[in-house]
Amino acid sequence: MSEQTIWQGHSSQVKNFWPFVSCLLVLPIPWALYRWLAVKTTTYQLTTERLLTETGILSKTTDTLELYRVRDLQMTEPFWLRLFGLENIHLLTADSTTPSVIIGCVPKALKLADKFREQIEASRLAKRVRTVDLEDDHGGDGAAH
Repeated sequence: MSEQTIWQGHSSQVKNFWPFVSCLLVLPIPWALYRWLAVKTTTYQLTTERLLTETGILSKTTDTLELYRVRDLQMTEPFWLRLFGLENIHLLTADSTTPSVIIGCVPKALKLADKFREQIEASRLAKRVRTVDLEDDHGGDGAAH
């Protein structure tokens, strides 16, 4: 099965609201421009197998996360983002280089978390991967008895 793109997009510039306000009051405009470009040039691409995160204004870096390595998915909607219909998606992974990925300020209407969940489960089934939680069967302090 060939890899297909499910979603591709950016975070909302609402993410920069307070830095923009501070530029009007205190800080120089170039800093606001830098923040705007940082959000605009960060691209997320969800495929049937991976999450690709491309960052960088002049030099580009692409981080790849295999979806079967995602352990948990969390959506948060702080009050400020709810006013704009946005949410943050937090992926907790078994990947040592990226144990946590946050896709911030994405429109809730996209139902992106559901798309992630579906693709994560499909990827686990295709690769025949299961997550196993190990518990201490001995009780107590975990020392050998």
